[in-house]
Amino acid sequence: MALKARTILRVTAGAVVLGVLAYQHWRHPGQPAGTTADVAPVSATVQTKEPSQPEHAWRHGSLTFKPCELARPGSGARAHAWCTTLDVPENRADPNGRRISLRLAIARSDAQVPAPDLVTLLAGGPGEAATEAWVFEAPAFSEVRKHHDVLLLDQRGTGGSNPLSCKNAQEASDQNALTLDLDKVRKDVAACLNEVRQKADPRYYTTTIAAQDLEDVRKALGSPALDLVGVSYGTRMAQQYLKRYPASVRSVVLDSVVSNQAVLGQDFAADLDDALKKNFAGCAAVATCKQRFGDSMQTLYQLRDALRANPHKVSFRDPETYQTVERPLNEFALASVVRMFAYQPETAALLPLSINAAAHGDVGPLLGQAKILNSDLNGDMNSGMSMSVICSEDADLLQPRPQDQNTILGNHLVDAIKAQCQIWPHGARPDDFHAPLKSDKPILMLSGELDPVTPPRYGVEILPGLSDARQLIFKGQGHSLLGRGCMPQLLGKFIDRPDPKALDASCLNKLGGTPAFIDFNGASP
Repeated sequence: MALKARTILRVTAGAVVLGVLAYQHWRHPGQPAGTTADVAPVSATVQTKEPSQPEHAWRHGSLTFKPCELARPGSGARAHAWCTTLDVPENRADPNGRRISLRLAIARSDAQVPAPDLVTLLAGGPGEAATEAWVFEAPAFSEVRKHHDVLLLDQRGTGGSNPLSCKNAQEASDQNALTLDLDKVRKDVAACLNEVRQKADPRYYTTTIAAQDLEDVRKALGSPALDLVGVSYGTRMAQQYLKRYPASVRSVVLDSVVSNQAVLGQDFAADLDDALKKNFAGCAAVATCKQRFGDSMQTLYQLRDALRANPHKVSFRDPETYQTVERPLNEFALASVVRMFAYQPETAALLPLSINAAAHGDVGPLLGQAKILNSDLNGDMNSGMSMSVICSEDADLLQPRPQDQNTILGNHLVDAIKAQCQIWPHGARPDDFHAPLKSDKPILMLSGELDPVTPPRYGVEILPGLSDARQLIFKGQGHSLLGRGCMPQLLGKFIDRPDPKALDASCLNKLGGTPAFIDFNGASP
């Protein structure tokens, strides 16, 4: 997504829920997966649709879609699509128990006769809804939609699929988004759970159960082959689906990929420090930037040590309301804010300037921008679903590490997750959940050189189990890459002809980092 849409970690919640973690296509129903037709190139002569009277309903497989307008919380942007719902059991082991309604939409192709396979966007988070993410993701799929429909399924617990919302608890927690009081964390989670239990059992909102939902949707649409496009956490969803339903998959794109064997949260502290060092090295390599800010990593650590010794409240002007507000400033607040900045090269370019200003007593640039980023996160993510995933799939494997204690993030995030999951119910995790992926499907992986949460080494970990895969490293880029540079064109080419090793990706060589700002007018000439 563009900067606003990608501020969250999309692979296991960038900012964990309740303000604590501050931590991101289907046509021709009869076509079976894995046939020769699945991998044939799409003809360049596919006709586009002629103008016609608007349709009021559209049948696809056994489902009837109607025109709809997709939106994103906090944004005026809109996108047209076709929407419907599908009911599934909440508890798969009890088909006669409570049923939940899944919201799905299809962004239809420009072609009069789209390709038989269907592209499926798997949103990030965990906690983001695909129908809401689409508003900002759509431009990245402009080439894809010349020949393909795009499916958007709100994963159970998000968007319009029985969301695990805890609005009252969230509003209370937002007042303390930059503090870390583990007793308060547990209290907020308990309040959230009380709200959620009125309509859901959180144990049944995990990745593997959601994969079963996607397979049900695929069958309801006529059992087409799927082209999975996962973003951040969506790459976990894509791998789990592929592992369990390989015959249903034609190709896979993993944007900001995380390996199955990774325990999400365990490496966040070390990966953030690595990304910050690389970002600050870019500033140090420019004489004017180095002269202006010196060693930004050293300044950041000095600021952290000062706040560790003397946490206090500060006043600054809220960039959204223009009112003077007072907020706590402590080492956790600093780590949370810096982590949000590190996701994208545009905000990372502001870090040397903002850290330097804060070290000299002006916290406005740092906390003001953080206010905007945090508002985006709260609108994008469903905190209850995020906890269902993390508490069921990773939390018991997380351990605070002595070597992380003195990093900028420290063990704060691990401690917060542990506290949350003491309260939040745990679902079942299959024995093979964290086993390495093995597949012969065509898979394209995208990794940002400066990604602070899903670094390129995750893709390197996955490659040994894949016989037809390729990893693209985006120079100078951070998290979430589908819309960067020429990637929309490459995405279209790959989906049309899924041959990762033959894909000419040389156009990505033009990408580079964003120069650090010397002042608020921009980088040095």
